Amino acid sequence: MKFSIRLNNDHSVADYMRFAQAAEKAGFDQFWVSDDLFFRSAPIILSAVATATQTIEIGTCIVNPYTMNPAEMAMMAATLDELSGGRFNLGLSSGAGDFLGWIGIEQPYPRTSVVETVQVINQLLSGERASYQGKFINWTDEAYLRFKPKRRVPIYIGAMSPKMQGEIGANADGGLPLLFPPESYTHVLPHIQAGADRAGRNMSEVDVAACIWVSIGADKSAAEDVLREKIAYYGHAFSPTILGFLGLTHDDFREIEHAVQSENDIEKAKSLVTDTMLQFGIAGDTKVLIQRVEKLAELGVQHLSFGPPLGPDLMHAIEQLGQDVIPHFR
Repeated sequence: MKFSIRLNNDHSVADYMRFAQAAEKAGFDQFWVSDDLFFRSAPIILSAVATATQTIEIGTCIVNPYTMNPAEMAMMAATLDELSGGRFNLGLSSGAGDFLGWIGIEQPYPRTSVVETVQVINQLLSGERASYQGKFINWTDEAYLRFKPKRRVPIYIGAMSPKMQGEIGANADGGLPLLFPPESYTHVLPHIQAGADRAGRNMSEVDVAACIWVSIGADKSAAEDVLREKIAYYGHAFSPTILGFLGLTHDDFREIEHAVQSENDIEKAKSLVTDTMLQFGIAGDTKVLIQRVEKLAELGVQHLSFGPPLGPDLMHAIEQLGQDVIPHFR
C-alpha cells in the first residue's frame, strides 16, 4: 500500500517545509500541493519542500493547461525533478470552470486539452520535439526543451467525471480521482479500468490514488468544523457526478457560495453545510477513519491519499496518520 498527503496552497512556505518533513518521517510516500488561484504558488512551495526533504516524492495537485501553458508545465516538471533528485510527479487536469471564470478564462475541450497536454509533455520530457496539431495544442517542430531532462516525469491526471477518469487508465502514469466520498470508489474504478482496457494497458501500470478528505482530531465537533469550512469553499465547484453520489446538486450550494464569495462570511457559509455534505469527507479520530477506509482496501485500492483539511492541528494529524493509519494498512 502506498500513502500520500495532499495540501491546499494556503499555508506559509515555511509551514510546508515542516509538514513535508513530518510526512516523510511518518512514512508517507508522496506529498502533493494544490495550485488553486490566488493562493501561494505550488511550484515555489515544492521547490522549498524539495530542499527540506530527502526521500518523499512531491507533486502538483493540480495544474491546468489554461492558466499554465503545457510548455511551461514541462519546464517546471523537469526543473523540479532535477532539484528534487528525481522525486517529482506532475499532477494536472482541466481545472475548475467556476474558478477559471473569476479571471475570464474559458475552458474549451477540457478532456481533449488534458489528453493533448499529457502527450506533448511526455514527448518533451523524453527529449523529443513536440510538433503537434490538435484541437487544443498547435505547436511547430521548434517545440522542444533546450536542456536534457533527468527523466520522463510521471504524470497523474486529476479527475472528477467518468470520461476524465477513463483518461487516467488510458493515458496517465497515475490518477487523482478527486473529492469523492470513500464509499463511491466502487463507481470510480470501473471507468479507469475501461480506459486502460481501451488503450491495451494493464491497471498495474497505473498508480490510482484513492483521494479522501479527512479531518483528524479527538474532538469530533472541532474536526467537523474544519471540514465544514473546506466544503463551504469548494463545494460549488464539485462536478455533478460527485454531487450526485450524495443526492446533491449545485443548487444546494448556491447560498453557501454566495456567503463565501460575495459576502465573505465563512461562518455563515459553514452553518449552511449539512450533515449530508459532511459525508464528502471523514471527520473524527483515526479509529473512525480506519473504519470507513477499510472498505477501500477490500476493493483492492493500493494507494490511500489523505487531503485537506486534515484537522484542527495539521501537524498532529500527520503524526496520527503515521502512527495509527499507515501501520494498520501497510
